[in-house]
This record gives sequence, C-alpha cells and structure tokens, in this order.
Amino acid sequence: MPFRTALSGLNAASADLRITGNNVANSATVGFKQSRAEFADVFALSYSGISQNAVGAGVRIASVSQQFTQGNVDFTGNNLDLALNGQGFFVLSDRGTQVYSRAGAFQVDRDGYVVNSSGQRLQAYPPASDDGTAFSTGMLGDLQLDASESAPQATSLVGATINLSAEAEDLSALPFDATDPNTFNYTTSLTVFDSLGQAHTGTMYFRNIGPLQWESHFAIDGNVVGGAQPLDFNSDGTLASPLTPVGFGAYDPGTGADPLDVQVDFSAATQFGSSSSVSALRQDGFTTGRLSSIDIDPNGVVLARFTNGQSRALGQVALASFPNPQGLQQLGDNAWAATFGAGEVVLGSAGSGTFGAIQSGGLEASNVDLSEQLVNLITAQRNFQANAQVISTADTITQTIINLR
Repeated sequence: MPFRTALSGLNAASADLRITGNNVANSATVGFKQSRAEFADVFALSYSGISQNAVGAGVRIASVSQQFTQGNVDFTGNNLDLALNGQGFFVLSDRGTQVYSRAGAFQVDRDGYVVNSSGQRLQAYPPASDDGTAFSTGMLGDLQLDASESAPQATSLVGATINLSAEAEDLSALPFDATDPNTFNYTTSLTVFDSLGQAHTGTMYFRNIGPLQWESHFAIDGNVVGGAQPLDFNSDGTLASPLTPVGFGAYDPGTGADPLDVQVDFSAATQFGSSSSVSALRQDGFTTGRLSSIDIDPNGVVLARFTNGQSRALGQVALASFPNPQGLQQLGDNAWAATFGAGEVVLGSAGSGTFGAIQSGGLEASNVDLSEQLVNLITAQRNFQANAQVISTADTITQTIINLR
C-alpha cells in the first residue's frame, strides 16, 4: 500500500522543516553551525536477495549532518570576545568535564575565571615564563585573570645617548660642586626607582677637563653618589672608554628600600658639534602597577597589561580539533561533546598546525544563510504537499476498489 510509503515521505518532509526551522531560529546565534537533513531510500528485501522488480518502501532520515563552515567575524571591541578564524574549537570545562565550542563570548566571573554564559570555564596552558614566550603545553587549566598589582623593580641600569659639545670650556681648574652651575658644562635628569617602587630623581653632570676628556658625576635626589667617572673620546668624536656600564656607588634612599646601585652605560655618547644634547635616556626600573587591560593575541596568548608599562602572560588559550567534527554530539548552549565517531581529540594552540587564528574583540557569527534556508523551506513544503497528495490519491483508489460490486 502506498499509504505507508507516503507517510514516510511526510515524516521526512516534516523533519526537514524542523531542521530548516532550527537553522533559521539560530541565524543570529554566535558560533552556531547549521545542519542539513540527509535522506536514504528504504527497500524491503527478501532473505534471498534483491528482487529485480522490488518497489521502494519509502524514505528515512539517514543523518542530520552539521556543517562546520566558517561564519563571518563580527567585531565587538570587547577584548574577551574571541572569534576563531579557521579550524578548531575552544576547550571549556563544565564542572570538570571537557566540552567544546565555537562561541567565544566570554566574561569574567566573581573569582576572576574566564567563563561563557553557561558558567563553563575557558581552558588555557599556564605560562612557563612571564614574557609570554613559553607555555606548559602538557598542562591544561582554567584561565583566571590575576588582578593583583605588578611588583616594582629597582633601577639598576641607565642608558644615556648624549652628545657633549666639542667646544665646551675646560673646567679642570674648578672643583666640582653640584650646586654651582659654573663647575659643570652640561646636566640632564631622569626618574629612577627603588626596590619599593618609589620614584627618585637621578641627575647626571658632565664637565670638560681637557681635550677629548670629560668626567661625569651622578646624584640621586640632589645627593652626589660616589666619585667622578672619566669619559675619554677618540679624535673622531666617538667614545673611547668606558665601553661598558660604570657604577658610581650605592645610595641609601632612606625609605627602607634596598640601597640603589645604579650603573650607567655611556657607550653611545659622542663629542660632536658646538652644543650638548641628550637623545635618549633609558632605565630598567619601574614602580608598582595596577591592571589596566587584558590583551589576547592571534596565537591566543593572554597578556595582562599594567599601568607601569609592564605586561605579564596569564596563559595561552587551548584549542581542540577532531578528525571528524560532524561526529560531535550537540549538547545545546553552543557546546559539543566528544564521541567515538568524532575521533580522538587533538589539543594545541592557535596558529600552530592546522589550527586557525584567534581574533580578539570579535565573535564568529552563525554560518546560516537565510536566503538558502528560505528556499529549503519552500522545497520542504512542496515535498510535504506532494506526499500528502500521494495519500489523497491512494485513498481515492482504495475507495474505488471498495465500491466495486
């Protein structure tokens, strides 16, 4: 009887409508991957084999196949919004169980963990170094943002790129006095820091003591530290010595901090022209810093930036891939679970192997094409109507047979 065959067609068309409707409903869902219905015909086979004149028994759903094509990246400006451009899934911990997602709308919970709207924690590799160049890829843990202050660092080295006037007056006959401008030719200052992160003013004094000969003095907060350090120049104006950093001695700032022992690198100093000038002053110390922003680079490295100009790596976002992502089990809430059919999970990081790049400040949109889905709706509707017509025709034929006398 054709009724059962047509009924299978109605069920298939109805399932197609539901699948298409689900795609349309999630057209604005971040990280959603559309599905499609795949059908197979049904034949009633005898024990002995296939009959040459067998008539099909209808249709069935062979698979609801997910389509993992790339969705567009919409930029949001929120640094914790992450979009994957290429292959891979974010790895999430759902109370200790690993699940996987393409939806990268993350936020920070009360304990500082990076989570999605379902409270699942983003997984990352912990840093093996503060500069973000090495990570413990054998370990995987919850990514937590550290809001503690960045510790200070005392200044230990100053780099001075200066030019001292070749026409400077010889002051060798005058004893140096930091309070008397007549006893030095040039001075410049910069800020240095002690071990507690407190700022101090470091001042360098330069005085000409003969042809191609100078001496330098160093003071902290107006207090001259140690004695003079000679600077000798070549006839072409380049520095002859010292070519390595020199120290002036330790200075106790009186704040309870460790004594400041600052060395100065004069190797870039010159003696040219008629005026003295400074091109650059660099020092390696810094004060305490508060967390100012979180940045995530295309490789998934999470950097905490502080108000003192320093940064610290907090981890590297972990990614997962599968030989057959269509075999993943849909869990809802934009998450998938690993299955035997999906194959063994491969963990890695963005930009390595076959993994795509991470775009911070963006979200991957649904890959649903609404125009295509609307056409699919029309097709499914026509299929439903055609199968309903088969039932109507079969009913007419049955009534004709019943009415035979």
